[in-house]
Amino acid sequence: MLNVSEYFEGKVKSIGFDSASTGRASVGVMAEGEYTFSTGDPEEMTVVSGSFKVLLPGETEWRHYDPGQVFNVPGHSEFHLQVAEPSSYLCRYLKA
Repeated sequence: MLNVSEYFEGKVKSIGFDSASTGRASVGVMAEGEYTFSTGDPEEMTVVSGSFKVLLPGETEWRHYDPGQVFNVPGHSEFHLQVAEPSSYLCRYLKA
């Protein structure tokens, strides 16, 4: 079953799903803006289109990610994103 979610007054929208090849995951789109997300399980984020500037937990330098690039976020943490243009992603929820 698909699970549709909306965050930040509709500026971030995602569709969650489960599949044999991917596991529990979501695909989504973010409008321009700055966002802070909290995690439960560890996450693997893949940029599909556009780009993200990311500040991961415990880091002081923002990193730039383009389509096809992947970054990992620890479980039970918080990370920050800056999005300069509408961008899409695939988020895989990893088992802790």
